[in-house]
Amino acid sequence: MFRRLTRWVSVIRKDGVTLWYACRDPRTPLWQKGMAILLAVYALSPVDFIPDVIPFVGLLDDAIIVPSGMMLLLRLLPAEVRVASQQRTARQAHRKKKIGGWLAIVLLVWLAIIIWLVKTWSQ
Repeated sequence: MFRRLTRWVSVIRKDGVTLWYACRDPRTPLWQKGMAILLAVYALSPVDFIPDVIPFVGLLDDAIIVPSGMMLLLRLLPAEVRVASQQRTARQAHRKKKIGGWLAIVLLVWLAIIIWLVKTWSQ
């Protein structure tokens, strides 16, 4: 079971990197870039359709919406953009480039926004 979960997470990670490279490609339609940005904001946002504090169901919406949205956006990409992005992802996988720094920056920005909102509402 743990092996299947690990494999599933690696596929999601690879698809996310592919979608990232596709959004950086100028041949990608603007509406798809916008949808990818909205999906990333939803994935990193502390606000969900179903709160995460509800056992099992709270995390299940993230486990369904984010991978399904990524899969849909990748399928709707123009073929040449998808192939070029997948090739770039494969090259990147060999270099083992880490994106932890960007993730930390995004999380710090969300934390700063939450702290700012709490301070303004408490006044």
